[in-house]
Amino acid sequence: MSIFGHPQRHPVAVLVRQGLLSFEASAVHRLFGQARDADGEPLYEVRTCALEPGRVRTDTDFEILVDHGPEALAEAATVVLPAADEDYGERPHDPLAPDLAAALGLIPATARVASICTGAFVLAAAGMLEGCRVTTHWRSARYFRSMYPHIDLDPDVLYTDNGRHLTAAGVASGIDLCLHMIRCDHGAAVANEVARGTVVPPHREGGQAQYIRRPLPEPGRAATAGARAWALEHLEEQPGLREMADRAAMSVRTFTRRFREETGMSPGRWLAEQRLDLARRLLEGSDLAVDRIAERAGFGTGTSLRQHMHQALGVSPSAYRRTFRGSA
Repeated sequence: MSIFGHPQRHPVAVLVRQGLLSFEASAVHRLFGQARDADGEPLYEVRTCALEPGRVRTDTDFEILVDHGPEALAEAATVVLPAADEDYGERPHDPLAPDLAAALGLIPATARVASICTGAFVLAAAGMLEGCRVTTHWRSARYFRSMYPHIDLDPDVLYTDNGRHLTAAGVASGIDLCLHMIRCDHGAAVANEVARGTVVPPHREGGQAQYIRRPLPEPGRAATAGARAWALEHLEEQPGLREMADRAAMSVRTFTRRFREETGMSPGRWLAEQRLDLARRLLEGSDLAVDRIAERAGFGTGTSLRQHMHQALGVSPSAYRRTFRGSA
């Protein structure tokens, strides 16, 4: 008998292992579990499974009791693999343990497989990430690269989507990845409602930088904070790199280097994110016309704003406004 009892719902299996990072597994249940269609019916059915049913140790002071074994993987359309403390061994999953390899072998060829944090080491060892652009937690990036130098690792992004195989950088970015999968399956409106119910940002681009601790600028050296504050007050005037560098009294080259050290991204990318953020706030909280919002946010025209929102969020300004103003 199938463990997934609702054939109309998308079956999601969460494969947990000893030393599970409990937050990552519970976030998958919370997010997919809240997705509803227009009639309020659940769109997903989520089941937790382990290599053997029974107690699974977590990274906290409690255990979880898992009812299902790896047979759940054979019935899943999406499989999510959270991190576990066994991912931090001397050479984790190289090679895969026989029981883990056998379990992964049950996953249908058509299923979508996603890892969170160091779960990427398992997918890499299983040969699932060949030819993919992937990410993992920034603390493990150097080790991942040394073990799998042939895999294209980008340690500076929140998540990657290669079609069938997806990876998230870790912990909270697993939320972003789940919302991304829901958005791909059912559109921005459904994903945004899930985000609102979970009280998290409805969208953070996969290419956004991980929040990595970076060294502070040396005392006495010029910083870019003043230029950034000025740019935020003048987005309508479409400030550029040269203007920001001039405000900081630096050459463009020096300013760009300092900017990356302090923010983790290029000035151009930072400006694009600030413009989009302002446009979203104005769409949610004002009655301004789309063309006027485009001017205020520094996009120039409504057409430019529409192009940027479609690229970043997969939704038009009008649809975005209807989602948030309507649900409010």
